Amino acid sequence: MANTPQPGTRERIVRAASLLMQRQGYEGTGIKQVAQEANATLGSVYHFFPGGKQALGVAAVQHADQEFADLLTASLAADADPAKAIAACARALADLLRDSDWMDGCPISATALETTGRVPDIEQVVAQAFQHWRDLVAERLREAGFPEGDAHDLSVTVISALEGAELTAQVARSETPLVVAGEHLARLINSYKK
Repeated sequence: MANTPQPGTRERIVRAASLLMQRQGYEGTGIKQVAQEANATLGSVYHFFPGGKQALGVAAVQHADQEFADLLTASLAADADPAKAIAACARALADLLRDSDWMDGCPISATALETTGRVPDIEQVVAQAFQHWRDLVAERLREAGFPEGDAHDLSVTVISALEGAELTAQVARSETPLVVAGEHLARLINSYKK
């Protein structure tokens, strides 16, 4: 069995920042706390992110974007039927949220809400993350034969509904909002099939 390489200092810092921002938002996450969580020095944080908290925030959102994109891609590839794949994705999100004791919802929503209109660099990478996720869903729908317009519109609906359902599930400490949203998204997608 091969040893998994330990993440380097920069990667530990980005992961720590991403998790802390997911749980407590951009404003509630301090550089010193990130350094402590990453088992790194404050000097290391500024070495890798000379732009300070904003530069670190951008990297943390990009990391969170890719983490969710990986989960979404795996879920969408797990079933030939995109409707069933979306329902399974919602279920996987519900399981992850429950397993985190309702702490780890959308990896970027708290940061998105705090920084919109105030921190343009982070606002931009948040917008790119949402677009990335919509593109993944739209691509999967196109591969399944959906016309471009329908694939686009459904991808917007899927990501928006999953985001809202995840927040609702987190607040309610219940899987139900995500499971129900996934089932209804599947029904919606099936209604578009020719």
